[in-house]
Amino acid sequence: MIVNAAKLTQELIRCPSVTPADAGALDLLQSALESLGFVCTRLPFSEVGTETIDNLYARLGTVAPNFCFAGHTDVVPAGNLDQWHHDPFAGTMKDGVIYGRGASDMKGAIAAFVSAVSGFIETDSNFDGSISFLITGDEEGPAINGTIKMLDWLDENDEKLDYCLVGEPTNPAKVGDMAKIGRRGSLNGKLTVMGSQGHVAYPDQADNPIPRLVKILDGLLGRRLDDGNDHFQPSNLEITSIDVGNKTSNVIPAEAVARFNIRFNNQHTDHDLQNWIRSICADVGGEYELDMKASGDAFLTAPGTLSRLITDAVKKVTGREVELSTSGGTSDARFIKNHCPVSEFGLVNKTVHGVDEYVSLDELDQLTKIYREILRAFFKS
Repeated sequence: MIVNAAKLTQELIRCPSVTPADAGALDLLQSALESLGFVCTRLPFSEVGTETIDNLYARLGTVAPNFCFAGHTDVVPAGNLDQWHHDPFAGTMKDGVIYGRGASDMKGAIAAFVSAVSGFIETDSNFDGSISFLITGDEEGPAINGTIKMLDWLDENDEKLDYCLVGEPTNPAKVGDMAKIGRRGSLNGKLTVMGSQGHVAYPDQADNPIPRLVKILDGLLGRRLDDGNDHFQPSNLEITSIDVGNKTSNVIPAEAVARFNIRFNNQHTDHDLQNWIRSICADVGGEYELDMKASGDAFLTAPGTLSRLITDAVKKVTGREVELSTSGGTSDARFIKNHCPVSEFGLVNKTVHGVDEYVSLDELDQLTKIYREILRAFFKS
């Protein structure tokens, strides 16, 4: 039985699985995979103060190598419904296009992979190895009860992934434009410089925190982090907010706050960057609080087996030369890279998280064919 990618995309969209809700999306996916012979395991996780998030691991086959498709069925909210021309959770098909939240990010890619697998096993049922799905319901949210804990579960149960393809929308304009073989890391910081409030006419009786904050920020911005390398663009530090909460012109404020983000390549670690930031603060002196958190490390899956599978399949199906990139934000590939080589390739990303998000039937068909060709070449080799 070959699964129809367009129909499954519509059905998944009709499950309003806005994080942390599942709304039946994983039940639908599990049913489709079990009909193909997959053994499915549901993995609900929670922490104190958080809602339980449901996840799904499914595997067809018991022997290595295990080729895994990873992704998420949760979606961001639809936003202002009045701006949508189609119900965001109706999966409306019109003029060769399917509209709805998650169409491109990334229910369409999940449907394409299911369809590709169904076609592959119909002609290559005796393939030597395993195919698996690692699907979370917590990618668009805090990402604490999803992929990270699923990977821990895999380790505890001796489930090994040999290669993993994440179906995030990677293409700027057409399917086949771009695949991701790595991502930059992301470090968020909040700096609070403390002083003492007072009258501007008597600065000796107050302690203005703003000059110290400015000196620290100048020190941070004064360093060129790097010039990039063959696979990564230069790292960049951006100040995202400066606030003293002062609405008067004659009061020296008691504190000044700045927020910043660093997107860094594989020439840095978040540990090294945090130490550098602390040293700048210490050099300026005074009382301050510094809160920093890395949401992901920089990583690179060097061009090799996985990237060749993608580029060769894209070339065969579309005739395009796919660009291997590390641009963009973070994805769950940042967790998977500690377990196996991982890359990302999915649909076109121009309507992701936007109003009237959509995927064309032609794009779905091309992606399905590319995924099927990847499977065929992987197990043939």
